Amino acid sequence: MLRVGLTGGIGSGKSTVAALLREWGADVTDADRVAREIVEPGMPPLAAIQDRFGPGVIQADGTLDRAGLAAVVFPDREALRALEAITGPAIADRVAQLRGSVPVDRIDVYDMPLLVEKGLWVHEHVTIVVGADAEVRVARLVGQRGLSESDARARIAAQASDTQRHAAADVWIDNGGSREDTQAQVRRLWDARLVPFDANLRGGIRARRSDTTTLAEPDPGWADAGARVVARIAAALPGQGIRVDHIGSTSVPGLVAKDVVDVQVGVPQLADADASGFAAAVRQAGYLLVAANDQDHPHPADAAPGQWQKRFYGGCDPGRIVHVHVREIGSAGWEFALSFRDWLRAEPSAREEYAALKRALAARHSVTRDYSAAKEPWFDTAYQRVQEWAREVRWTP
Repeated sequence: MLRVGLTGGIGSGKSTVAALLREWGADVTDADRVAREIVEPGMPPLAAIQDRFGPGVIQADGTLDRAGLAAVVFPDREALRALEAITGPAIADRVAQLRGSVPVDRIDVYDMPLLVEKGLWVHEHVTIVVGADAEVRVARLVGQRGLSESDARARIAAQASDTQRHAAADVWIDNGGSREDTQAQVRRLWDARLVPFDANLRGGIRARRSDTTTLAEPDPGWADAGARVVARIAAALPGQGIRVDHIGSTSVPGLVAKDVVDVQVGVPQLADADASGFAAAVRQAGYLLVAANDQDHPHPADAAPGQWQKRFYGGCDPGRIVHVHVREIGSAGWEFALSFRDWLRAEPSAREEYAALKRALAARHSVTRDYSAAKEPWFDTAYQRVQEWAREVRWTP
């Protein structure tokens, strides 16, 4: 089942996107609705709120004065944290109950305003952020919700910045224009990414790029994409002594690359990756084991192959092709993946040389596997140069 996190700043129009996804068949859990339910009269969080903020936040009929409470907590970060400490656990418990009951054939959407602020996006397969210019959001809050301009700006300032949301966003929906434009963006996302991603997860199907060799120009978005994959895999494997790194060409700024995010998961012993719990956790995060891919090309070519063994997973997301290489920490293969990346980052001439090689080989080899094989002789030479560089600069992983 595909898990989707949906978020956006106050006034961004996130509810519009949630309604569209629900209309097209998604099961949407609304954190704001849950937050209202857990502070109804008689619920323990309401009593705790009264104890902390006083009887002034309770109306004559015993219900919470939400506007009055908001006026207290949004300008005051300490008060806001106190409120979240009261309501957070109750919301989390209810959300877990609701999401646990979503039918397996439905896309599971979590509509959560603070998904980025709380770091909860790492538990979702896809994070959708709904955005709009700050002035548009202020106008909506004043015109549609009746807030004062100062109150609207205080609420916006209390939430994550657009920069923080962009870093967490797999998809950014621009909701600053017409409803029709927003609907068209969401429809494309639903048809081209969410539905196929869900089908891949349920069917155990790995998303693949074309076998045709295609190099993309450097994309500044690769760094954030890699960071999101790293964060999600690390969250899926807590307490297992792992190290997760963005590696490969997309991890090197300014380098042409196949549009694939490569990530390395380092484990204390390669046997740890064969434990059933490890494979299950990685699969739940959206990556499938490719059993036949368990050996890297040794460098130099006559090196002991045992130092170059790995496990390999491919992602299910058709919108972001991801390769996950699991290697033993300290092995030659694990270390070279990191040192080669850092060498290219530190040495512009090496980066330019590698880029020229990639372009030349891509022009001669139209099939990806032939292109990859043709690079191996250069890698044997590069391996020695990387070792010399690492000694010279006293590089450590």
